[in-house]
Amino acid sequence: MGIFSDIKNMFGKKKEGSDDEYIEIDTSRDSVKRQKILVRPFILKEFDDVNPILDSLRTGYTIALVDIRYLKGKDMVELKRAISKLKKTCDALEGNIAGFGDNMLIITPSFAEVYRGEAPVKEERA
Repeated sequence: MGIFSDIKNMFGKKKEGSDDEYIEIDTSRDSVKRQKILVRPFILKEFDDVNPILDSLRTGYTIALVDIRYLKGKDMVELKRAISKLKKTCDALEGNIAGFGDNMLIITPSFAEVYRGEAPVKEERA
């Protein structure tokens, strides 16, 4: 029983009034592994290219940078359809979607927000 006592003393904490039937190990720091946020580029060449973007967003840890240049030059109706689908999913996930320039979209999960600049302060005239 000597070796088991040594192991118990090294790794376990004995609770007062408890039996020697189990070992309590504090794993709170090691058991929680944080998921890293992935910033991922996508190219939207056709409407079906929306599906991998949506799958990636549904994981909850992806910020999508979407290049819409190719579909914009090819078919504006398909582009509007694709953006509408992305926006609906983004809204359902409580995320954020915004355009950068003429050819880029950024889509973020619920814990991130796209900076859109400060609202202009209206001056009051007397």
